[in-house]
Amino acid sequence: MQNFKAEDGATLAFRDEGEGLPLLALAGLTRDHRDFDYLARHLPHGVRLIRLDSRGRGDSDWTGAGTYTLAQESKDAVALLDHLEIAQCAVMGSSRGGLLAMVMAVNHPHRLMGVCLNDVGPVLERKGLIRIGTYIGTPPTVHTLEEVADRMPSVMPGFHGVPEIRWAEEAIRHFVQYSDRIGLPYDPALRTAFDTAMAAPATDAWPLFDACAHLPMALVRGINSDVLSGATADQMRQRRPDLFFAEVPDRGHIPFLDEPLALSCIGAWLARLREQTLSA
Repeated sequence: MQNFKAEDGATLAFRDEGEGLPLLALAGLTRDHRDFDYLARHLPHGVRLIRLDSRGRGDSDWTGAGTYTLAQESKDAVALLDHLEIAQCAVMGSSRGGLLAMVMAVNHPHRLMGVCLNDVGPVLERKGLIRIGTYIGTPPTVHTLEEVADRMPSVMPGFHGVPEIRWAEEAIRHFVQYSDRIGLPYDPALRTAFDTAMAAPATDAWPLFDACAHLPMALVRGINSDVLSGATADQMRQRRPDLFFAEVPDRGHIPFLDEPLALSCIGAWLARLREQTLSA
């Protein structure tokens, strides 16, 4: 892992691997760069994968609930591009990371080459958000990662046919094993930031999506997702008939991104970006 200083002095961690087309990967609300481990194994040659731990997650500084906002975190993502002297990149965002990508498209449209969204869009189902809110900032009551993995199938709705070894991998990525307990790899104050956002008046996020109109765009949706509805995905496709799209069976929020349909969609999107780069 490497790190850099954000504008407010926070130390943020990132991982930078490969050469070629720069692809910035932004993880979900309580997740970090490891969320893209499964995808990284399958990316084609010629892709430079850059994975950021947003503030308060993974190896980045915990900076307090007031800083865990889309505005600040999107600025951090741009600051990373500046640090690496990358003028333009493609952005892949899972859940909250996809919202960050769309905010970047609004505020820094010239920095983006394309956007891929993993199970997120301009309308988020409140039922799914409430479910997510039940566990943010609360460590499991069990004492080992093995017990966490055993419980995952029952607490991850919409996932079917997932092998035990994958749940074990997920447990390692989303929790920390201490000598006598299970901890969280993120600042529990994310709960306060989440509750604040949930209590705020709803805003129309379609302008964020429409800000990506000039960019090659892809969408991966878990067919059983309780956060991104099929109806919203259909509206996104109507607004963007050229949208690369995959609906992954037996997956809820969020797909792992190494499912065959997800990989096919992402691969087609990356190929379009390469064509665009070559023709520029």
